[in-house]
Amino acid sequence: MLGVIDNGTISPLGGAAMAGGKYYDCVIIGGGHNGLVTAAYLAKAGKKVCVLERRHVLGGCSTTEELWPGFKVSTAAYVISLFLPEIIRDLQLKSHGLAILPRDPSSFTPTPDGQSLLLRHDELATQKEISKFSQRDAERYPQYNALLERVAKVIEPLLSRTAPDPLPMPKSWRKIGVSKRLRDASRLWDMYSELGKLGTDMPAALELLTGAARPIVERWFESEPLRATLATDAIIGAFASISAPGTAYVLMHHVMGEAGGKRGVWGYVRGGMGGLATALEKACQQYRVDIRRETSVSRILVDKGKVHGVQLAGGETIEAEFVGSSIDAHWTFEKFLDPDQLPPEFLTAIQNIDYASASAKINLALSEPPNFTAVPSTGVAEHHHGTMHISPDIDYLELAYDDAKYGRPSANPILEMTMPTSVDDSIAPEGQHILSMFVQYAPYKLREGSWDDIKEKFADRCVEVLAQYAPNVPGSVLHRQVLSPLDLERTFGITGGNIMQGAMNFNQLFVTRPVPGWADHRTPIAGLYLCGAASHPGGGVMGAAGKNAATEMLRDY
Repeated sequence: MLGVIDNGTISPLGGAAMAGGKYYDCVIIGGGHNGLVTAAYLAKAGKKVCVLERRHVLGGCSTTEELWPGFKVSTAAYVISLFLPEIIRDLQLKSHGLAILPRDPSSFTPTPDGQSLLLRHDELATQKEISKFSQRDAERYPQYNALLERVAKVIEPLLSRTAPDPLPMPKSWRKIGVSKRLRDASRLWDMYSELGKLGTDMPAALELLTGAARPIVERWFESEPLRATLATDAIIGAFASISAPGTAYVLMHHVMGEAGGKRGVWGYVRGGMGGLATALEKACQQYRVDIRRETSVSRILVDKGKVHGVQLAGGETIEAEFVGSSIDAHWTFEKFLDPDQLPPEFLTAIQNIDYASASAKINLALSEPPNFTAVPSTGVAEHHHGTMHISPDIDYLELAYDDAKYGRPSANPILEMTMPTSVDDSIAPEGQHILSMFVQYAPYKLREGSWDDIKEKFADRCVEVLAQYAPNVPGSVLHRQVLSPLDLERTFGITGGNIMQGAMNFNQLFVTRPVPGWADHRTPIAGLYLCGAASHPGGGVMGAAGKNAATEMLRDY
């Protein structure tokens, strides 16, 4: 049987098993959450699927590891909200053990003068908190949130659908069939119709999608703790100043997603972020997906422009009609393929993808919770439930970036911290806690020295900064794991340590992700697809890239 796939290539399809049992309809490279989502949807549709994971644990950056006896640590990703509810329903993830624990209050920001700001899901209570700093800001805060929610409701559907390819690329770049052109036209019309619902919010929406975070929060609010708390969300995971175009887009994320059971509520996965991978693994097993851990891919096998499987590091080959890559574009196209297997213009565009990164992750095991001088407490208090920010004012954020842009770790780093043990008693010994510290800015490329030499000193500085607000922390540290950007690259296979599999700049989003002309998960190699964060809609624990890729692969079947 022959099938025509949308890049214009004729591909033999069908699925008769080959000798030796090493034939699959599809092989998925990478057992991160997106790869597992793709595998589950394909297998649910009756395809024979194999997932190959390089590490000993599944989940990619969304994993749980027992770093020290009794401490089950979410090594990289640490909270969830954007994961698509339809994936949870379709794959019955709750019946497979997925439990999301909502957090309230959502954030806590102490200030150097001993005050603090606590943001809750209860709007009236939050307004009361904000009024300690500004009555005007307290009155404007509901209006600000309402605007973000209105824009987010329009943008969310665009993230959960395959991106179109509307740009007038040269015909030599890609041959697109009539059926895809019609689908793309329909998607563009849907997008146009959705955007039309914004009405008078259109100018504000365009600024949120393309503009900088700083002028927006400064225009809306006058109190520094509120400005800094909101602006911090705009640069987490990015190597960008809050004054840089594109950072405002992330502001909407705090009102998006319903994985926590309610719009905009972020939660912890019970058992750590790896609980999501465990539930997805069980869903895959239900549909007879073969999952192989500690199995490294060395090559994607291609013959006459058509994929026909993968070769493993040990020399074994696994044949497949389709290959889905949930790893980043650099590894997929520059490491696993020969340059002459790709069109030169496409390869050049891939080589130009920006992976700039400036994030580090520090995981601490504590004998007691941080005791903040702004809100003294014994044991777990409500402000430990949400995200704790060390970023007292907006200039603090700007100055932290100034260090990094010259190749130096921030002298006064931005700390975004969570303590999942405040609501989950299953991940640490009784009475002890895990503090997850996500740090900005830690530039991947240093002007002097190497991360292997300085990472512990940098971690010392981060703990020292926290101790200015919670003096008990240094004495309560039982264990410590420090993941520099270089460690993130080595451990999780993410180029440049970029947790988004490529910077989320405006020129690397939607119809231009991973590169213009190839936004629909397909690639110039027939039968090879991107199904991870390197494709639309990008980084974050969403699952959308995996689900949409599966839809396109099944369409080509």
